[in-house]
Amino acid sequence: MNLTQESTFNQERIDELPVLLAQCQLMGLQKLIEKHFPTHGNWQGLSLGWVVVVWLCHIISQQDHRLSYVQEWVEKRLQTIRGCTGQTLRGLDWSDDRLAASLRYLSEDKNWEEFERELGGNLVQVYEIETNKVYLDSTTSSSYCGVDESGLFQWGKSKDHRPDLRQVKIMLSTLEPIGMPVATEIVAGNKADDPLYTPAVNRVRKTLNKSGLLYVGDCKMAALSTRADINRGGDYYLCPLSAKQINEEELTELVMKVWLGKQPTTNVEYDYSNGKREIIAIGYQTEVKVSAFLEEELLKKKHNCWQERRLVVRSVKAAQREELALRSRLDKAQLALSELGQPRQGKKRLKTLEDWQKIGQKIITSYRVQGLLELDYQVETKSRGIRKHGNRPARVEEKTTITLSVNVNESALEKKLYLCGWRVYATNHPTKTFTLNDAVVAYRENYSIERDFRRLKNAPLSLTPIYLQRDDHIKGLIRLLSLGLRILTLLEWKVRHKLSQQKKTICGLYPSNPKRDTARPTAEKLLLAFAEINLLSIVTHGSTYLHLNPLTSLQQEILGLLDLTTDIYSQLAVSNTQPP
Repeated sequence: MNLTQESTFNQERIDELPVLLAQCQLMGLQKLIEKHFPTHGNWQGLSLGWVVVVWLCHIISQQDHRLSYVQEWVEKRLQTIRGCTGQTLRGLDWSDDRLAASLRYLSEDKNWEEFERELGGNLVQVYEIETNKVYLDSTTSSSYCGVDESGLFQWGKSKDHRPDLRQVKIMLSTLEPIGMPVATEIVAGNKADDPLYTPAVNRVRKTLNKSGLLYVGDCKMAALSTRADINRGGDYYLCPLSAKQINEEELTELVMKVWLGKQPTTNVEYDYSNGKREIIAIGYQTEVKVSAFLEEELLKKKHNCWQERRLVVRSVKAAQREELALRSRLDKAQLALSELGQPRQGKKRLKTLEDWQKIGQKIITSYRVQGLLELDYQVETKSRGIRKHGNRPARVEEKTTITLSVNVNESALEKKLYLCGWRVYATNHPTKTFTLNDAVVAYRENYSIERDFRRLKNAPLSLTPIYLQRDDHIKGLIRLLSLGLRILTLLEWKVRHKLSQQKKTICGLYPSNPKRDTARPTAEKLLLAFAEINLLSIVTHGSTYLHLNPLTSLQQEILGLLDLTTDIYSQLAVSNTQPP
């Protein structure tokens, strides 16, 4: 190759882009999008499927969902994207208007439901995912943008601790053990959580076409109608009962059976990934008969009856946290009571016994230590004779002094401490195939859906903050990011599953500690390992010469674990007469 002054050079930073595009093609995203979202006759240029797939790669790579940055990013990687997709394309295919139109297509509810159902079913079959558990939960996302009073963004209880902002609510159903979303639902931010669970379960059933699944959720899934619907469909549920369903008196009665030695308990053990085994809880179970009327059965005057197991469980760590909190409240209450008689600027002095008792009770109530402190008020009145002075007659003055002594009711405190950490769970799963230990471990592992929420709302998908204002754009964006969540979870699961099968670990993912190995790498770390891969294009004498960084042994190992070949990179270095 002879270089001249007329030769031009162009360098594209491609990093993990070929990996992401290859994963999207393995999932069949582009074809399914084009199948279920037919575009208008005026749509020109690159197809909707490829526009969405490349945009998804941009979002994951740049951790930014803003529309205005995509075109510039694509124009810097045209040679790479052409080589990976085999498509004729231009930067204008990812203009703001084109991306906004893509979101409007994804916002069509009927088309999305059919697309999501087929996508979920295909992924379970293609990747041979054996699952019997589905986790369900909801989250919220806020926005500073102006909103419509009748739109998706409404005032509601914020899960982001931002009650000053309006929000949209997202319901997610994920498959275990991989944490991959199988169904998403987007509703207004003021909608209650309870009614969202039954539609979510029905969508999972349509996608997987399978019964006997275990649905795991928090206490909002414990509504009687939801449990009845899951049971009637031949599935199982596991959820904690709320304080309204098991009040404090009922819980105390269940726990006191253990306290008094009338009810034996069993240990719940958890196996960590590092081989450590630890007792995480104790508990026992009882059975009750539950019945509920379902809406369609009211006219037939029929009701649904089934046997339900109630699992009375005390978490070791929850008990420790609650005990620390209780002792802290107790100390603060004692300190506040000891300062009652001390004069302070701007503070009203307590003159009568009734004032002392009223404030003392208020302190006990505010710190929630009723029955744990015994208050003893001592009232001492002293009389003093004062002689006549001038025009003032002789008189007797009385001075009342009130002191307070505070004692801890040790027996009540001991009982209260034992009540810490207890919770009642409900399930209709038979004991023979789902023990108490299995149930507690299954509920404990629902942290995976919280990881999905963190990925969705923070890096790398970065939904929050939302910059869009139109409801159809916002709905389309959340659905687009849910596809990104599927890409990340599948990448992560494939590598972890392959490492588990081979009983191996992978090294070199942590720059600060190159010798550190792991059998459970995250998708973020795996993709970061492909940083600083560049494609150099040299155009001279009408020909284009391409040069690609050689892949490291770590990068080749990751590609092997993903069932991808190095060809997804090497094919980009094939000479091409098309200028970049």
